[in-house]
Amino acid sequence: MAEQVLAAVRTGPSKTEIREYPMPDIAEDAALMKMEVGGICGTDVKLYQHPPTSDPVIMGHENIGIIAKAGREFTNRKGFKEGDLVFVEHYVMCGKCEWCHAGQYRHCENTNWRTNPDAIRYGYTSAKKPPHLYGGFAQYVYLPWNAVLHHVPKGVSAELAGLVTPMANGVEWSLFDGGVGYDSTVLIQGPGQQGLSQTVICKQAGASLIIVTGTSKDGARLKVAKELGADYVIDVQKEDPLQRIMEITGGKGVDVSLDCTSGAGTIPILLGIEALKRKGGTIVVQGELAAFPNFPLEKFTVKFITMHSARGHSYKACELALAQIASKRFPLEKITTHRFGLKDVDLAIRSVGSLPGGKPDVIHASLLPWA
Repeated sequence: MAEQVLAAVRTGPSKTEIREYPMPDIAEDAALMKMEVGGICGTDVKLYQHPPTSDPVIMGHENIGIIAKAGREFTNRKGFKEGDLVFVEHYVMCGKCEWCHAGQYRHCENTNWRTNPDAIRYGYTSAKKPPHLYGGFAQYVYLPWNAVLHHVPKGVSAELAGLVTPMANGVEWSLFDGGVGYDSTVLIQGPGQQGLSQTVICKQAGASLIIVTGTSKDGARLKVAKELGADYVIDVQKEDPLQRIMEITGGKGVDVSLDCTSGAGTIPILLGIEALKRKGGTIVVQGELAAFPNFPLEKFTVKFITMHSARGHSYKACELALAQIASKRFPLEKITTHRFGLKDVDLAIRSVGSLPGGKPDVIHASLLPWA
């Protein structure tokens, strides 16, 4: 095994460089994962453009790899052995707080980078923190005793397994938070990897009507949405989305509105509220707006709307997402559109974010650190 590990490190706003880190010693309760695929999503685009810290960071929080080395206690305690293909969640829990005991470790303070400067979360933690390898844009990732892992089902490639994070979000947000089920009518705003994952999960759950909205630049993504089960797609720059939604639903509106626009402003939330049925609809939002002046509280309460915030995923959601991928019921390879090597991290992020200099029509990008 090599003595040094190559990693793509974010060193400033929209800046990255390849650095070397020492191969870490692996304790009996720890492991080392050889990276196979690191997924890149809209969150990476935001963190790359506007880093929350000045520290260098190895980004990458959608990580699939092979256990290269595992301590005996790690294997005995967690059930993962060398050679296993695994998905590692980006949350690194403390294992002892009320949230961890409730199985909701995504809310654990140990992984909350927003409030805890010592938090450990893959793709967010400072590369200054030993043993440094806390991000998937690297050849290896360090796994402490409190890392949360899942077995990748047999027959699922590492690249396809790279979709598990957005798919798990799809399960969490649409099924658990939104309550989508048999005969539900659903509006999904935003046809990126999150929105397309929601489309698959809602279709699997038995939704009778799925409407996906996007902009003119989302033409290729809206086409994929139809192929994955959307009944209607709407280009909001060519049609009045609310008018079209009401035409489709016969004026009734939808049961559930899912905001997958990555904090695109107040307009999608306002549309989601208007598009909901007369009483008792549910809206799920990502909650990334700094401010929302003149929020339509009266309409919100009169329509008896329930709002949920889309905050990550649970263990069960990940397991269901992996099972969904393994079922091969949907052509999910249409979402995994592009591959990039470690030296191309900047290009990959720009491409996912449709930024200047990026490649067009990227939905989900796979970073292959060994390519």
